[in-house]
Amino acid sequence: MKKPLIIGITGGIGGGKSTLAKKLRMEGFDVFDSDLEARKLQNEHPVIKKELIQLFGDEIYNNNGLNRKKLAGIVFNDKNLLQKLNAIVHPIVRNELSNWIEKRKNHKFLFVESAILFENGMNALVDRVIVMTASEETRIRRVLKRDEISVDQVKARMANQLPEKLKISRADYVIHSDDSKPLVDKMRKILLKLEAEM
Repeated sequence: MKKPLIIGITGGIGGGKSTLAKKLRMEGFDVFDSDLEARKLQNEHPVIKKELIQLFGDEIYNNNGLNRKKLAGIVFNDKNLLQKLNAIVHPIVRNELSNWIEKRKNHKFLFVESAILFENGMNALVDRVIVMTASEETRIRRVLKRDEISVDQVKARMANQLPEKLKISRADYVIHSDDSKPLVDKMRKILLKLEAEM
């Protein structure tokens, strides 16, 4: 039996990854949300919790779990600490992804949504990469609306991600999400091409 074709969905903050992932789920596809998985593991995984407390102190957790706002305020201004955070969390997320794929061997396509697919080495686990992109102006506007943070904070987050041009150069497919054409139609065209290759 053929193994599933695993397709990574990535792109800069505000590029439209989550919107595409949501539409794919509505179409019946399985999508692994690595950012959501990382958040869950930061709250629940004993090794991650222990190492984050060692790195950032007890106050990084409160009654609701990880204080994500406080953590973001620290790491997005310190690349060294961001790298240390990623080194704690990402190997465990990659392991969760491997287990998730293993349980879905009968699928034709599986999707992996990750904001930092290239940065965390998860691209090694996928067969194709789709980069979701939009103009910087559109991306900033979307994030401001969604996260209620300042323009400077959005730009700081953008600065910590791989440049958009570099992501696009490493992609198999690029979807522009700031025109009026439906995302589902764009995705179907890509799936038809992939089916023809299989």
